[in-house]
Amino acid sequence: MMKTQNQYADAELIKNWPGFVNNYATVNGLELHYVTGGKGQPLICLPGWPQTWYSYHPVAQELSKSFQVIVVDIRGMGSSEKPESGYDKKSMAADILALVKHLGLGKVNLMGHDIGGMVAMSFAFNYPEFCDKLIVLDGAHPGEGMLHMPLIPAEGTFAGKMDANMPYPWWMAFNQVKALPEKLLEGRFQFLLDYLFEYVMIDETKMSSFEREIYAAVYNDPESIRASNAWYQAFAKDIEDSKSYQQLQMPVLGIGSYVSYNYMKMALPYLANNLEVIGILDSGHYMYEEQPEQVIEAVVNFLTENKK
Repeated sequence: MMKTQNQYADAELIKNWPGFVNNYATVNGLELHYVTGGKGQPLICLPGWPQTWYSYHPVAQELSKSFQVIVVDIRGMGSSEKPESGYDKKSMAADILALVKHLGLGKVNLMGHDIGGMVAMSFAFNYPEFCDKLIVLDGAHPGEGMLHMPLIPAEGTFAGKMDANMPYPWWMAFNQVKALPEKLLEGRFQFLLDYLFEYVMIDETKMSSFEREIYAAVYNDPESIRASNAWYQAFAKDIEDSKSYQQLQMPVLGIGSYVSYNYMKMALPYLANNLEVIGILDSGHYMYEEQPEQVIEAVVNFLTENKK
């Protein structure tokens, strides 16, 4: 198990989350790190790339006033184990189910951002009896549409900020490459982070220097880069798995930023029958940092309203 050192270690960072505690559990054959706080109906929170459990910092404490919040470092992330395989979203969903059973939780709500949203949606597809409500933010299960993403950006659409109408997420291709990113980014992940936050956020200053340092410290080593890129390298398997899934019947809330709202409005109705999609259009991809109040309001309203 990899633990970052000094001020970026889980044991130090959790001090910034009053009422939350660090936990580690061996489930489904690997060790997962997770943090817990609050009481009430369980809300499993799954982060995305290239972040960790700490990405829920802007929203977790407020959510813990209404729910038992459990933020998990998914397989390959942060202090969770980084095995050589198992990065398809179906296997990663099995990790979360094993943790749910380990904690004796029964039916849970799931909330996932980015890659975490893909894992959360896979959980809902594969284990609907364990999923009460599902929230996905700027992320949905990989589908065949991914195979049509452009390798070359359309003229005039690849500038300082991501184009909402013709987004160009070039890292989807870069992260497919095995072994090379580790060599290029080892000890230099900060450069990628800074570029990414500027490109996909409206106001990149909302991602603090300290948060950037946390993620750089976590992703600077080759094993962390290999494992996180494996989430992307499994997309072909995820797409194949998706062909056998039935439309979700539990209540689903999709929350899209300016870069993904239009896509989510088009894609999610094919995946979920009981669906609401809202946009936080004054935010880029990292909505927790840019517009935490809007995220909290949407999540609490959705989880506390009567089932449709």
